[in-house]
Amino acid sequence: MGELEGHDPGSMRISDADRHKVAEVLREAAGQGRLDLDELDERLELAFKAKTYADLVPITADLHAAPTTGVPVPRPAAGMPAVPGHASSMAIMGDCKRRGVWQVPEHHSAFALMGSVLVDLREATLSSRETTINASAIMGEVKVVVPAHVNVIVDGTPIMGDYGQGKDKVPAAIGPDSPTVRVKGISLMGSVSVTRLPPPGTPRKIIGTY
Repeated sequence: MGELEGHDPGSMRISDADRHKVAEVLREAAGQGRLDLDELDERLELAFKAKTYADLVPITADLHAAPTTGVPVPRPAAGMPAVPGHASSMAIMGDCKRRGVWQVPEHHSAFALMGSVLVDLREATLSSRETTINASAIMGEVKVVVPAHVNVIVDGTPIMGDYGQGKDKVPAAIGPDSPTVRVKGISLMGSVSVTRLPPPGTPRKIIGTY
């Protein structure tokens, strides 16, 4: 048992299903113009030759999200206080927390490499009726927190990891005017989760009743 506890998960052998999942991520990136055909062929060859999960990390490490450089964040109306806006949240062997009052652009990138990222939307202002969060984790975790009235669509690819909606702590209250948040990306030996929580400051004893 001691040998298993100290075993590096990255050295574990991968399956054909894992190789095909990575291939789909590569083809989607090529379709978005983030890889040219030569790069696609080269990385597909590496993916199908890969033997361990560690072999897959460099193949997809720079494809965690669509580029967000230059994404405009709406300016506040005249007389209104400035609200900070963030187009990305990144943690590399550390942690990054986006919470409180902040402006979320139509596209937000969240990436964790052996680190932790929290994207809390409960007090945030969404710039669009539909927001896309490109959330990916490589040997790390990304947590997305939404309020009850937000409609969430989770569409991610887990590779020896987890990608999905966690257990909500507050019932969903979706209506015709509810904004939509799409969460997509990959988790490679990591975790990406989306959870509904009540407003900040809600007593724990009330949260526990759900």
